[in-house]
Amino acid sequence: WIAAGPEMRYIQDCEIVAHDLVAPDHWRMRLRSADIARAAQPGQFCMVEVVETLYPFLRRPMCLSEIHDDGFTLLYKVEGEGTQLLSRRVPGQTCSIQGPLGNGFPIAPEVERHIIVSGGIGVAAFPALARALADACGRPPEVVLAARTRDLLLCADLFRSMGCTVHLATDDGSAGEKAYAAQMLERLAPGPGTRVYACGPMIMMSTTAAVAARAGASCLVSLEAQMACGDGACLGCVVESKVEREGEKMVRVCVDGPVFDAAIIDWEAHNTAYDL
Repeated sequence: WIAAGPEMRYIQDCEIVAHDLVAPDHWRMRLRSADIARAAQPGQFCMVEVVETLYPFLRRPMCLSEIHDDGFTLLYKVEGEGTQLLSRRVPGQTCSIQGPLGNGFPIAPEVERHIIVSGGIGVAAFPALARALADACGRPPEVVLAARTRDLLLCADLFRSMGCTVHLATDDGSAGEKAYAAQMLERLAPGPGTRVYACGPMIMMSTTAAVAARAGASCLVSLEAQMACGDGACLGCVVESKVEREGEKMVRVCVDGPVFDAAIIDWEAHNTAYDL
């Protein structure tokens, strides 16, 4: 399953409304653009110009974490020079944004049970989805938040404010259960009437997809990848898949995704397929 692309895209200088440190090396930036907000769907992303100068030249891909009437929110982790420079931007400045890009999550009210499973900064893909599911289905999804330690668990209060039941898991046991994301999902006993949504490190998505498959649940994953263009031209974000297209078993995260049915991803090719 690969969805069709979006119809409306923009490149706009968006005003930074708020920019806050929410955890060590993790920032939340709210930007104003009614155009992008109107066109955006949960699960889509944008390409962010980190500085107004020519270096670093390439934009950074970031998912649209929340979608508001007048704009959207980005939640990101400082991992290199580009995001370090972005973290220094302040409210009142503008930031050039290209988007919305890619394919979002399908909203399926007929599904009996919805479970979101996030690992680390992968949680950024889900606040907009949780709100959309709550609105469309009349009931909020369940949410598993997993991270290495309690300081890196993000958005728990935001999900709770939507009525979501939130399950916490940390590698070191400092908050919630001492467990991995896939182990938490297994404890929630998904079934054939469940749809699982996952985003995080590849190994976490692989094991989560395996738990869902054994339970007969459908699973959608939001993949992360390095990108130069965001439009499918550079082929810098390809991942191995089980679906052959034009003689190649590859998909582009930017235009074929970032949301995919977990069943079409070749997890073994990424050395991430193993049982818990």
